[in-house]
Amino acid sequence: MAQDMKRHRRADGAMAVNRPRVAPWVLLAIGVLAVSTASTFIRLAQLEVTSLAVAAWRLTFASAMLVPFVTRSVRDSWRKLTRSDWGLLFVSGAVLAVHFHTWITSLGMTSVAASVVLVSTNPLFVVLLSRFLLKEPLHSGTITGILVAVAGSAIIGLEDFGAGTHQILGDVLAVSGALAVAIYLLIGRRLRPRLPLVAYILPVYGCAAIILMALALATRTPLVGYAPRNWLLLLLVALIPQGIGHSSFNWALRHVSPTIVSLAALAEPIGSTLLAWLVLGEAATLITLAGGVLILAGIALAVHRP
Repeated sequence: MAQDMKRHRRADGAMAVNRPRVAPWVLLAIGVLAVSTASTFIRLAQLEVTSLAVAAWRLTFASAMLVPFVTRSVRDSWRKLTRSDWGLLFVSGAVLAVHFHTWITSLGMTSVAASVVLVSTNPLFVVLLSRFLLKEPLHSGTITGILVAVAGSAIIGLEDFGAGTHQILGDVLAVSGALAVAIYLLIGRRLRPRLPLVAYILPVYGCAAIILMALALATRTPLVGYAPRNWLLLLLVALIPQGIGHSSFNWALRHVSPTIVSLAALAEPIGSTLLAWLVLGEAATLITLAGGVLILAGIALAVHRP
């Protein structure tokens, strides 16, 4: 696979770096469209496949699809990594496993609209973690945005409270998935600029797949014996939202900040909710939509830089 960036020599002999061949916003748009299909594919698969199995096969298939793209430059990049770098790759894979396990489980317990909106609160965790771990300042707009988003989350939570603890647990799992993916993005912020795309995502996806498969085996979760329709859905989940969607986001991390990537992903709940309505016949309630609008507006305020 070609390098993300090509170097050229200027007239004065210095090395310069060309801009990426594809504008980051184009890949981010493709990524958003791709990840928006995930919740519908997963919901259809969950009719017969457990949430843990969906998560395990998603990462396993996605990892297998990347193996043919391992080139010499990818292997060279791996040889240059330190123990600390490999440790970060492992942590990244572990939190990615947590993200998919919690979020996919939440999809089976609450509405698609509530789940995808709540898991999309990850930019709030990115800003908060950046403040405490990277000592980045919190602006007044950031604090206001966080408060607005929390209010939106409370609205969704209060509505689901009337539906029982099962649905509330689904909301909590979605927020847990948001925290996990925020950690994943922050690690990518450190490693991605130094690694080609495949060199970064293959170890991360592979680690997440191994963790989820091990958990499935330990809990005796059925991993085989599915109908062809379910295998097709699992492959689609791995190919489109994971292989195309998440890989586009990881590509963008080399060229823009994780906050910008997180902000672009705010369009996912819109696409996911529309698909759930068209394919699953699941229309979002007005209260959920109102809470979702507040959450997305709050996130936009929180990550905005004047």
